[in-house]
Amino acid sequence: MIIQGYNFFCDMPDDMRYLRNSTPDENFIEENMIFILPDRLKKFRKNLWHVRRNAGATHIYLPLFRVKTILEQDPIPPGYEGPLDVFPFYTHTSKRRSRALDYYLLFVFRHKETYVQCKSLLKPEKSA
Repeated sequence: MIIQGYNFFCDMPDDMRYLRNSTPDENFIEENMIFILPDRLKKFRKNLWHVRRNAGATHIYLPLFRVKTILEQDPIPPGYEGPLDVFPFYTHTSKRRSRALDYYLLFVFRHKETYVQCKSLLKPEKSA
C-alpha cells in the first residue's frame, strides 16, 4: 500500500475503540464517529487519518480527512454511543451514494523518525 504524500504508515492498535453519534445526520458514517485513542499515543493524534483507495487499478491510497479523537482519560461527549470495538466495524467497506469505498484508518507519517516512535507504542504493554 502506498499513501500519497506520506512515506510511512501504521495500522490502528488492538485496544483502540470508537464512539458513534446516536443521531447521525451525515451520509458518511465516519463523519459521525469519534475514536478513543490510547493515552500512550496522544502525541500522534494528528497523524491518524481516514484514507481511501484511489479510483482505478492502483494500490495508491489518498488521505480523506483527519480522524476525530479523544483520549481514554477524556469524558465521553454527550450524544454518543459506545465505546465500541473498532475492528469488526472496519472489516467492511463503507458506501457513499452508490459507490463502495475501500478505505482504512491509518497513522500516516512523512518522516521515518516519527513513524518509528509511533510503531514502538502501538502494541499495548502486557501485564505480568
